[in-house]
Amino acid sequence: MKLTDLTAAQQEAVARTRENVARLHAELPRWELVVWTAGNVSERVPGLDLFVIKPSGVSYDELSTDNMVVCDLDGVKIDDGTAAELSPSSDTAAHAYVYRHMPQVGGVVHTHSTYATAWAARGEEIPCVLTMMADEFGGPVPVGPFAIIGDDSIGRGIVQTLRESRSPAVLMKNHGPFTIGKDARAAVKAAVMVEEVARTVHISRQLGEPLAIPQAAVDSLYDRYQNVYGQR
Repeated sequence: MKLTDLTAAQQEAVARTRENVARLHAELPRWELVVWTAGNVSERVPGLDLFVIKPSGVSYDELSTDNMVVCDLDGVKIDDGTAAELSPSSDTAAHAYVYRHMPQVGGVVHTHSTYATAWAARGEEIPCVLTMMADEFGGPVPVGPFAIIGDDSIGRGIVQTLRESRSPAVLMKNHGPFTIGKDARAAVKAAVMVEEVARTVHISRQLGEPLAIPQAAVDSLYDRYQNVYGQR
């Protein structure tokens, strides 16, 4: 498949997605969630079995719309004539697996943010001890299984862990956080939020044992934040 095989409207959808993904990558260093070339953002192209992701090993200050890579839902790069010599992120197979198996997901983000990755290194979920955690995650941030980069093992772990969870974030054991959302912006927000709560709960534990929020209160907070808070 080539992008030139798509209709003009479909090509425009791909172009908009590439612009969006390129722009959202700037949020990762801005919020100090990545170093060097680590981490990636991807987004599903609306109406198509395609997604856009960061090229592998390219620094953040070199990223642009033109070097965003388009892949199908098997993680195979699509010939678009623009990023022809660039390989997609080493996490592409994981992103592709999530998109294939969680059709409601429109964006995926991976970072190695310091505090969230420290929890992942311990293989420990972040307990729900903050109202902002109840709001955003609907409970604790869960831990996913250890998996090696290179195939879809990480993607399988993400789906296995998040399919029955309200959390948009998972801490993949010994690796780091992956987040999902209805689009890439929502997944980036979740990546920012999981690092914030990981840091805050870690600091709290230096002072003593944090207090868990009762489940009924977690449910109430989550419902309000997801369905009432903000502009509709």
